Amino acid sequence: MASLVYINLLLQLLLVISLFHFGLAARRIAESDETQNTLLFQYHNGPLLTGQIQVNLIWYGKYKPSQRAIISDFITSLSTSKPTTAQPSVSKWWKTIEKYYDLVNSKKPSGLVLSLGSQTVDESYYLGKSLSNKQIIELAWKGGQKNAINVVLTSADVTVEGFCSSKCGTHGSSKSASVKGKSDRFAYIWVGNSETQCPGQCAWPFHQPIYGPQSSPLVAPNNDVGLDGMVINLASLLAGTATNPFGNGYFQGPKEAPLEAASACPGVYGKGAYPGYAGDLLLDPTTGASYNANGVDGRKYLLPALFDPSTKTCSTLV
Repeated sequence: MASLVYINLLLQLLLVISLFHFGLAARRIAESDETQNTLLFQYHNGPLLTGQIQVNLIWYGKYKPSQRAIISDFITSLSTSKPTTAQPSVSKWWKTIEKYYDLVNSKKPSGLVLSLGSQTVDESYYLGKSLSNKQIIELAWKGGQKNAINVVLTSADVTVEGFCSSKCGTHGSSKSASVKGKSDRFAYIWVGNSETQCPGQCAWPFHQPIYGPQSSPLVAPNNDVGLDGMVINLASLLAGTATNPFGNGYFQGPKEAPLEAASACPGVYGKGAYPGYAGDLLLDPTTGASYNANGVDGRKYLLPALFDPSTKTCSTLV
């Protein structure tokens, strides 16, 4: 009997020791992951976009004027020169990006001021309705090529190489036309309207997700699942373009598939977010729409969390 009690006590002691080591190991793994993530998200010594930059919009395919206004008002809302009374604002969201510039040159930081530039509308589908990545760059050339970000926006009936299967949009850079033997690089962005092709992938949380935990879709703040989804993706890519325009700025992971200022915080829009839940958001009492940022002329938007380089955490407006 005594030996049986001794054995039971020994087993309990071994269990306590095992649990202690398991907890210690888990904590060390978590600390290791946290340290690794902190170290990996770093500056790679390349240039950031600075100065006065115009955002030129190239509309490819058919859009209603009201749809084009959703995007153009978002770009205008980014500027602090046109302050939005209602808070939190789109311009406040963009202020997190300014912290990256402070880190590059803390003594004399040079900032970035975005403004709405030209808008080109092509409803003729002159390149067809199935575009390659090379053709996206060709379209991006339609915008200005100096001190510019050219944004190509393809309509819901246009397919693009890799769209839905691996991406909702992308950003990159290209050389401008040569002048006296010299050419500059300009940044470009492409975003597609996913409303009829893959809203569960590229317009969540305004549509039921294709994978993962299932939850009811939120009401889009501008009552347009496709365009409100485009705003989310455009916002994410603008953040990446500003802080990693030429592939050697701020990013985490491999250069070929980097996690950038917004893509490092996937699926996070408000505090308390977890897979399948966008977070605690603001609710429009009239429309029932979910949002986290106010824009010009009473606009409301849902914008992704940004990686804050000063706190090394994903920062949300609400």
